[in-house]
Amino acid sequence: MKKFDIPSYYRSSIIGKIKEIRQKKDPRKKDFTPTTLDYGVVRFHIARHFGFCFGVENAIEISYKAIEENPNKRIFLLSQMIHNPDVNDDLQDRGIKFIMDTYGKQLIEWEDIHSDDVIIIPAFGTTLEILDLLEKKGIETKKYDTTCPFVTRVWKRADQLGKQNKTIIIHGKYKHEETRATYSYSKKNAPSLIIKDMKEAVVLSEFMLGNRSLEEFESTFEGKFSPNFNPKTDLDKIGVINQTTMLATETQAISNFLKGVMLEKFGAKNSKDHMADTRDTLCYATNENQDSTYGLLKTKADLAIVVGGYNSSNTSHLVELCEEKLPTYFISNESEIKSATEIKHFDFENKKLLKSINYLPEKEVIDIILTSGASCPDTVVENVLKKILDYFPTALSTDEILSQLEKTD
Repeated sequence: MKKFDIPSYYRSSIIGKIKEIRQKKDPRKKDFTPTTLDYGVVRFHIARHFGFCFGVENAIEISYKAIEENPNKRIFLLSQMIHNPDVNDDLQDRGIKFIMDTYGKQLIEWEDIHSDDVIIIPAFGTTLEILDLLEKKGIETKKYDTTCPFVTRVWKRADQLGKQNKTIIIHGKYKHEETRATYSYSKKNAPSLIIKDMKEAVVLSEFMLGNRSLEEFESTFEGKFSPNFNPKTDLDKIGVINQTTMLATETQAISNFLKGVMLEKFGAKNSKDHMADTRDTLCYATNENQDSTYGLLKTKADLAIVVGGYNSSNTSHLVELCEEKLPTYFISNESEIKSATEIKHFDFENKKLLKSINYLPEKEVIDIILTSGASCPDTVVENVLKKILDYFPTALSTDEILSQLEKTD
């Protein structure tokens, strides 16, 4: 795996050491059991995989290189680089300005962007329409394009499906930057439709099987389908691709469900012609982080802390998995931990901050699950761990625990 040149303050000596030890013991990444740091009075169960993925580190390396190489130029990001406030704030502190917010709302008008400006394309990619606009302005778009290679792989798969005369069903959040970009590419070559979850897949199936009037299609999926989409004919041959940070099991469940719909509609002999196999669009990091969370949840614990940006899709899915099993606190960084008795955390369903009191149970040894999203720096996870340890003055030292961990077979 390539090593990226990212600022050292995103690295963590503690978390880095844990990952190094696990990599040595499990180089093929087959073991999803957590790493346990037993401090005596508190035990942290840390996910096998979490934190910066390949695409995020690539984007960060390119962004800081753009700053270094263009000291006298205006530098703009099309939108947030990744969904992490610490990274985005640091880039803004270094003079980078965002042209749009994460939902596509214009913050700087296009007429204020000129040919001698430097434009960075974020890890989520961007739409063909925006690329065309920038090229017409004479702006270089390839040098600082940080689009994740796993996102571009989805676009290539969409292109293949279009050439096979398949309609593309995108499992994603239609306002998310990545989904907007993927939709832009897919609709170029094929009828395309965005669905958010299994609930919308079930509604779609009702149109496919003729159990719901096609006249309702436009209002039901308003703003989520390509121009000239004809539900009468365009739903007969489909393939499912996804926003790479969605819950992998849900993407697969949706694909399997729609495959069953095709089986019901066209019969076993012909159903394969009507449903493409698209399992290859799932991101490796999303899969590994989610599988590691399933591994975490086999551990008996009192609570879970998930760290990441509140608008991070992949992080919210980790929260969703943890909430099914135990009290879960979604925080952006250590500043949300106010004391040993108070924590602020994000309710991603209702999009609001909550305050919980007595989140740490009163018991002899407390077990805490700890993980983070793919856009969260390891230093932030370390700071969360240290902040909680401050409330346990009799805890063993981290150096001692890491030394023991390294010696353990």
